[in-house]
Amino acid sequence: MKNILLPTDFSQNAFNAMEYAVQLFQDEDCTFYLLNTYTPVAYNTSAYVNGQSAMMIEEITRKTSESELLEIEEKLKSKFKNSKHTFIRLSSFNLLVNEIIAVVKERNIDIIIMGTKGATGAKEVFLGTNTMFTIKKVTCPVIAIPDEFSYEKPKEILFPTDFKFSMENKSLKQLKSICTSHEARLNVLNIYFGESLSAKQEQLKSQFEQFIKDNNHIFHTEEYVDLVEAVERFQIKQKVNFLVMVQNKHSFFENLLFKPVVKQMVYHTNVPIMVMPAVE
Repeated sequence: MKNILLPTDFSQNAFNAMEYAVQLFQDEDCTFYLLNTYTPVAYNTSAYVNGQSAMMIEEITRKTSESELLEIEEKLKSKFKNSKHTFIRLSSFNLLVNEIIAVVKERNIDIIIMGTKGATGAKEVFLGTNTMFTIKKVTCPVIAIPDEFSYEKPKEILFPTDFKFSMENKSLKQLKSICTSHEARLNVLNIYFGESLSAKQEQLKSQFEQFIKDNNHIFHTEEYVDLVEAVERFQIKQKVNFLVMVQNKHSFFENLLFKPVVKQMVYHTNVPIMVMPAVE
């Protein structure tokens, strides 16, 4: 049984991510936690001085949140009619990322799936602020779904890596599970500049290959090629429809998030990305 957290701000972008989630795991027993957090608009204003008014505003906001979560649950049940799926609604007076961290721990969450669209909606912003901070703070994989991405089975998965991750990383099992359930091909890409893999990296590569031996996979190597260019090539050549990264301080992922040119490239690939937390 998988426990999957689906945060929502009741936007179409968030609902689109939920639809992707229930289809990605349509053949698995899952409990989906539908989470909405709220902080009344008047919370930090002078109108919030009166204690009774404050409680009334919070109560109204809470009921609105609970009502809209129920509506979302009913829409998902009606559209997908999957007896393997259970939904639990969570409405909380809290900041979103803080609540996500707490729910991941309390509910033993396996994966978080959420939309990527930033508050501005600017095309240059691939990961919205909440998505960005969630990825950096949580201890489980986060799958970020681009705005308006229509579900398709992840058949060609691209995993750019420097082979500096840990095989103790539990998130690798989630990646393997997705590959297995969707009969996907895992394209493992290493890019190097001048120096090939060290003995330690070669050892990890061998361990990882043993780990995915029952899955369709191919190892690729590119030398003196920019990550942007390499991923774009795969997007065109292999029709990649799922991207995977490990969040290491020294990894591709940091470049992906913080170098604007790479951030734009990932936006234009327009495919879901699963970010796995690092295990040092």
